[in-house]
Amino acid sequence: MSPRSASVNEAMRQRSRERLLQATVELVEERGYEATTLGDITQRAGSARGLVSYYFSGKRALLQSAVHRLMHRELAAALESEPPAKDGDELLARAIDAILTLTRTHTTLMRTHMASILQEEGFIQCPEQQRLAFLLRDTVERWGSDNPEEEYKLLRALLMGSTVALLLPGAPMPLALLRAELFRRYGLDWSAGLPPEDTPGLEPAARA
Repeated sequence: MSPRSASVNEAMRQRSRERLLQATVELVEERGYEATTLGDITQRAGSARGLVSYYFSGKRALLQSAVHRLMHRELAAALESEPPAKDGDELLARAIDAILTLTRTHTTLMRTHMASILQEEGFIQCPEQQRLAFLLRDTVERWGSDNPEEEYKLLRALLMGSTVALLLPGAPMPLALLRAELFRRYGLDWSAGLPPEDTPGLEPAARA
């Protein structure tokens, strides 16, 4: 049997990495971060334990990469959904809705992620985060920003702040209210994107 080519080996490594990231998302949502061990993750992924240390510096880095991967996948799906977006406003609305909705549908995971970012080591740069950043930066550029890099950073900060507000124990803010403020900031029509259904009385405010 001839040895595998470099491209085949790389493809296999990428599949193993993807399985680790997906297993992390599943287990943290099922059990929580503290109750999830690296051994649990590798077992769920069907991977060797040594692959975790090969790809990631530890469990926290693995978690951040896993969440950034999920955010990128959800954002890409929203931006590419049918019917095609008619303009930059629609793309930005879809991007905002994708991240806010993700916070609602993956509460445990997103709360753990935000807590991880606020640790001393802070925000971890990884391939998944870079892909997410590129997609958001491209969205604000297509929306019409004169300075996409700075506008991307501001949008990222606003979305992170909204995520914290949605997840704040004991005093969460309504998703619709946060969405209305973000849409006002960017001059977006309330009907763009995927408006939440439980929003009586907010539509006129978002268009003011």
